[in-house]
Amino acid sequence: MTERVASRGYDTSIDRAGLALAAGGLLGGAFAAVLVVLGGPPSPLGIVIGFIVGTVITAMAAIAVAGPLWLVAHAIGRRGPVTAALIGAIAGFALFLGGQTYGFGLFTMPATDARTLMFRWISAIATSLILAALSAVIGLVMWRVAYRRIY
Repeated sequence: MTERVASRGYDTSIDRAGLALAAGGLLGGAFAAVLVVLGGPPSPLGIVIGFIVGTVITAMAAIAVAGPLWLVAHAIGRRGPVTAALIGAIAGFALFLGGQTYGFGLFTMPATDARTLMFRWISAIATSLILAALSAVIGLVMWRVAYRRIY
């Protein structure tokens, strides 16, 4: 069954959307806490702060970046898990790539030669692809919490 046909069978409510936002934020906070632990000898306070900051930033990004994309998808009937994962991956990729490339080159960058700039972009794309996969997981979790099949 294609997603277009299956998507007609999903519905949500405001309370489930709020729970999904909380679940996505908490998952983003957990990823941030893991990164703090992997970054070196962490203090318990550093892990807690990483978790809190990761939770808040993930929730804000989900609302500001993925939210409008999801509203459009929801309105046109694309409400399935594949769409949720794609929107999460696209939003995550764009955010992380823009953050690593000085706003896609729109903001002042340190002086560099063309070869270094090329490797900076290659590294940014590779890193963003990894983080896009994590963002897709967050999108799937949020979708699972928010949507229920209509029978």
